[in-house]
Amino acid sequence: MAYNRRSQHITQGVARAPNRSMFYALGYEKDDFDKPMIGIANGHSTITPCNAGLQKLADAAVAAVEEAGANAQMFGTPTISDGMSMGTEGMKYSLVSREVIADCIETCVQGQWMDGAVVIGGCDKNMPGGMIALARMNVPGIYVYGGTIRPGHWKGKDLTIVSSFEAVGEFTAGRMSQEDFEGIERNACPSTGSCGGMYTANTMSSSFEALGMSLLYSSTMANPDEEKVASSAESARVLVQAVKRDLKPRDIITRESIENAVALIMATGGSTNAVLHYLAIAHAAEVPWTIDDFERIRKRVPVICNLKPSGEYVATDLHRAGGIAQVLKILLDAGLLHGHCMTITGKTIAEELKDIPSAPRADQQVIFPIDRALYPEGHLAILKGNLAQNGAVAKITGLKNPVITGPARVFEDEQSALAAILDDRIRAGDVLVLRYLGPQGGPGMPEMLAPTSALIGKGLGESVGLITDGRFSGGTWGMVVGHVAPEAFVGGTIALVQEGDSITIDAHKLLLQLNVDDRELERRRAAWTPPPPRYTRGVLAKFAALAQPADKGAVTG
Repeated sequence: MAYNRRSQHITQGVARAPNRSMFYALGYEKDDFDKPMIGIANGHSTITPCNAGLQKLADAAVAAVEEAGANAQMFGTPTISDGMSMGTEGMKYSLVSREVIADCIETCVQGQWMDGAVVIGGCDKNMPGGMIALARMNVPGIYVYGGTIRPGHWKGKDLTIVSSFEAVGEFTAGRMSQEDFEGIERNACPSTGSCGGMYTANTMSSSFEALGMSLLYSSTMANPDEEKVASSAESARVLVQAVKRDLKPRDIITRESIENAVALIMATGGSTNAVLHYLAIAHAAEVPWTIDDFERIRKRVPVICNLKPSGEYVATDLHRAGGIAQVLKILLDAGLLHGHCMTITGKTIAEELKDIPSAPRADQQVIFPIDRALYPEGHLAILKGNLAQNGAVAKITGLKNPVITGPARVFEDEQSALAAILDDRIRAGDVLVLRYLGPQGGPGMPEMLAPTSALIGKGLGESVGLITDGRFSGGTWGMVVGHVAPEAFVGGTIALVQEGDSITIDAHKLLLQLNVDDRELERRRAAWTPPPPRYTRGVLAKFAALAQPADKGAVTG
């Protein structure tokens, strides 16, 4: 059978008998060798609530694969909890885990010569890691998102994990009681599932619906709900059919389908990390795509969803309001989506959306029509200037005026910057510079939710700027600019900033500028020497040696 590359390999003559013997030990019968073998990449882990509810989805996928006439082979993939490692040295492993996950999936699927793969994941790097692997291998595959967490509640207010980080700033500023601080901490995460706002996990999973690599509605379901189990089973059935049709990821992941995914990210107000991850996914699929393409899409796609962190609602609210399918239909009707792009079901995205209403329901305030957009243009702006010749990423929604010029407050680690914020040493008008935190310098480009949340909690979100060659959590908002490239470790201009230098962040002009004359910058550059690497062995050292710059997706291969 043309679709069954593994069974072809192990049935070629007497020499393959040892291969078959090991499969017989797993319970195979002779007829099983004529069936496709489907890998189930299972990200289940009790490390994090994002992944603690995945086993039931993997079990449902296995049962559905076998009911569809194929053989399922389950294997594990690792995960790092971004929320739990935030603010610690462990956060440096977060982006690294994206590459490790991709390598794990490639190793198992290719090493065992599987015919297709159902990838199941929950926490932030699970999604891009799995999609990089599928695009790189080009073996039929589908992504199954583990599902979102339900919102927490405290005194009538909906909570997410970001509520806990922001509460730190409010509490230390004397704006929150001990009772409320502890109440938020205890109640922010009430169930299994990934962080509830349009943060990185929900951003990437939602965009996979637009990309065509996940089933519609699957990205906004809550992990504890039975519909999530049913969706996992249906995804597995769809994947078996894709194997039989020989429908591969690179038939689906094209330049135009990536434009669809990025349009959806802009419309929903998604995470800055999507920029980094789609550069990496495009690289894996060998699709031409640059950081400037995000700006091109931003200018033509409005924000039409009122979602946290800069809006009011969470993914479960979006699901009840019509889900990603409703958002996609609005974009399609507005001419902002390529309707002819293929999806994993074998239908085009336009065919998948044909029965979705053109207008969102009137009884909800989550999804808006184009003529009532919350912002006329997208929210992920690409800034350039002498501080970021190769680009930087800013999230500009939720700000009254995304422009600031102020004195630099320079820090070379996250912890000292956080301490300065909590100790009230940062004033309105300051611009924090956190450097040597890029792909090579960190290494691993750690996220920094604690300092940005502390600024919000202190009431400084609109009046203090923060720039870094590291990353931000999808839960971040404020006057923040990340992914500055070139990074400090390789001699980027951010390495030359001195305390008190004037810096301008201007999202209107797409400008990130160090207001120091060129002659002085050249003098500083001549005196600069690169620091020694922070790690000389192990996975962080490997990542630092291999990682491309942030404007190239920080890919390693």
